[in-house]
Amino acid sequence: MEQAVLPMTPAAQRDALIDRWKADPHATYRTWFLWEERLKNFRSIRRGIGQIVREIEGGSFGNVYRGSTLETVVSSIAEQRQIFKGADHAFLWKPKLRIPDIYESEDNQRAFGRLLHACDCCDTAEAVIDAIRRLDAQQVKGLGPAVANLLYFIHPTLVVPFNTAIVRGYNALNGSNVKLGRWDHYLSMREGVMRLNADHRSRLSNDLGAVAGLLFDIGSGRYDAPPREHDPAAARSWQADLARVREDTAAQHRQWSLERESDTTHTEIQGWLRDLGLGLGFQVWIASNDRSRDYLDGRLGDGCLECLPVELDGAAESVRLIDVVWLEAAGGRVAAAFEVEHSTSIYSGIVRMLDLALGSAVAAGTTMFLVAPDDRRDEVAQQLRRPAFSRVSELGIRYLPYGELRTHRAAIGRFGAGLRPLLEISEAL
Repeated sequence: MEQAVLPMTPAAQRDALIDRWKADPHATYRTWFLWEERLKNFRSIRRGIGQIVREIEGGSFGNVYRGSTLETVVSSIAEQRQIFKGADHAFLWKPKLRIPDIYESEDNQRAFGRLLHACDCCDTAEAVIDAIRRLDAQQVKGLGPAVANLLYFIHPTLVVPFNTAIVRGYNALNGSNVKLGRWDHYLSMREGVMRLNADHRSRLSNDLGAVAGLLFDIGSGRYDAPPREHDPAAARSWQADLARVREDTAAQHRQWSLERESDTTHTEIQGWLRDLGLGLGFQVWIASNDRSRDYLDGRLGDGCLECLPVELDGAAESVRLIDVVWLEAAGGRVAAAFEVEHSTSIYSGIVRMLDLALGSAVAAGTTMFLVAPDDRRDEVAQQLRRPAFSRVSELGIRYLPYGELRTHRAAIGRFGAGLRPLLEISEAL
């Protein structure tokens, strides 16, 4: 006899959906929201937004998207796994449509800058909404709610990310008719998302990225929204579908496998640099959000510093998130810093190194390395040439390819001394 499925209230249906979603290893909760790189990118993206504002205020923003600081920041967001894929489309210059009109109209450009500046300086939802309404009143052609993806990284507890899939998910879950491209519709959706998040806060998060990820997975078809009508047969069918593990398409599975491989390789390279640094007599710091990762028979942070020297004072916040830092055993001076860029945006790592170099006297003269796959050399060089990194040339950041590190690390650890061997196998760009 078929087992009866007890009726569920709408709230219970949503609880069941959230629980299944959080347990799904391929859903955005695990692949993006809990992804360590997501948190590491917040500071660098905020710093980039501040640079955009300064360029607009100083009249140096320019009238092209390619090569601009805006492109650098938005590209960094777009590379954050599947939920932000395509985030840069709204900012690409479309000459036939003349949108978004922030490249040719200085008034519109300044209105965009005022929005970013106001949101960066405020700390309440009311102030954020007021800034959005001021921009909406300007009626900037082509500059719609996709800007919320920038604002999310300034205020993750106040601003909901925005894209087609998130809107579709919200409409499916609530029976709404939110339309793309309209700020008034976005603000209405935000109110609804805030209520949804509050109703299920114990299962979601104060960070609105979690509920946005849920809506994204509904909107992209990974999950069906619970039936809104009182239809026992539809409810039973939905519960049965929810109980089954969704079969991933081959493309989805390949993407997920590549992301997991990327995380594993990133940790392995950090482990190589940790062991090499310890072998050369340096004290080693591992990024605070990577220390507990499994590595070999222990944790990545084993044998490393538990806290940073007080001399790093103002730079400490940035240094804590740099992948690997070597410090001299006597004096605590930073000898070398390493950012491992396996497949994610190189932008964030460069910004953390800039913060380190410019934020503390004990970091003066630090040798900085971008450690990346052998085939990313040209990409690293291209990023370092961006106007946003005009001061990078003063720092002498070096490119250290995986292949050279893999080939020579054992010999360096056994026979090397100081940083000279690493300088020999790396390249100044």
